[in-house]
Amino acid sequence: MTGRSPRQVFFLVAGIAVAAVAVAIIFWRHGSSQAAQTAAPAIPVTTAEATLRDVPIYYDALGTVQALNTVAIRAQVNGQIVSVDFRQGQEVKQGDVLAKIDPAPFKAALDQAIAKKSEDEATLVDAEKDLARFKTLVIKDVETQQNVDAQQAKVDLTKATIDADQAAIEAAQTQLNYATITAPIGGVVGFRQVDIGNIIHITDANPLTVLTQIKPCTVIFTLPQDDLGPVREAMLQQGGVSVLAFDQNDKSQLAQGQLLLINNQIDQTTSTIQLKAQFPNDDERLWPGEFVRIRILITTRKDAVTIPPVAVQRGPNGLYIWVVKPDNTVDQRSIETTPVNNDLTIVTKGITAGEQVVVNGQYRLDAGSRVDAKTPAAGSPDKT
Repeated sequence: MTGRSPRQVFFLVAGIAVAAVAVAIIFWRHGSSQAAQTAAPAIPVTTAEATLRDVPIYYDALGTVQALNTVAIRAQVNGQIVSVDFRQGQEVKQGDVLAKIDPAPFKAALDQAIAKKSEDEATLVDAEKDLARFKTLVIKDVETQQNVDAQQAKVDLTKATIDADQAAIEAAQTQLNYATITAPIGGVVGFRQVDIGNIIHITDANPLTVLTQIKPCTVIFTLPQDDLGPVREAMLQQGGVSVLAFDQNDKSQLAQGQLLLINNQIDQTTSTIQLKAQFPNDDERLWPGEFVRIRILITTRKDAVTIPPVAVQRGPNGLYIWVVKPDNTVDQRSIETTPVNNDLTIVTKGITAGEQVVVNGQYRLDAGSRVDAKTPAAGSPDKT
């Protein structure tokens, strides 16, 4: 300390002491921070595994159920209804009797036509005998050829009359048959709109009832015109395109059928295309006029990496997920996805099968956070 004044020595020692204290404080705080970080409790999260699976790809649409055939049951002859042989809402088969019109007038017309034919047949027999005699007499020069020709014409005319009588019989029989109204197809009958005892006419505005064929039935639905290409390709590649029908809440599957046809024109007003699917409907779960949710199978994505949709988060740079690493810390991972439905999302980039993703508790996480990962119990929904 030679050459230094006591004052300088004092300030030098004080500066060294202050520096030593500052360094000690820094090391103490750093150690405390590391200890606190090490001792921080793990954040509880729920995870799910990214899995490989074959995923069917569907197009969704809203459709309307239509009967395969609808027939308004009307009378083909005028008359009084003497019986109604169906119950409203009853399922009937083709040929079943639905109602009867008083057959008496038609039976009388038939009997008259039959009698007329019998009369003309007797006339024909007499005319043919006369013709035979005329032909014999003309050989002996007792009768002229002119009379023979006239008699031949009479015979031919009587035969033509008999043919007309036969046609009249068939017409009368048809009218009599029309007096019994039968089901032209199998189906379900609707409300009865004419009661027993009323006079029914061919020209009546209201039918007797309406018969609908619901087994099988069809569903008409629309898709955006952009979906036309994939649908047509599916029809060519698969042969038959599967179509599922769900209730309006899109929860319960009602029926499974096949795509029947694509309409031959695009609606330019809405830029949509109409399609028709057919369903066996043996259990009658589809009913004409009902609105249903339609899922049409376009393709099946083989060995796709899938995760629950609740794992997907949206940030300023796009979609991301939290991935749990083997040391129980998390990493934020950017991904690219293809949504499938409410239960499944396909990840096309950013994750591999077997990795664990966070499906609940993401809001508390930072990169590198230590987590206590648990798998959700079966049947329990996860919410972010």
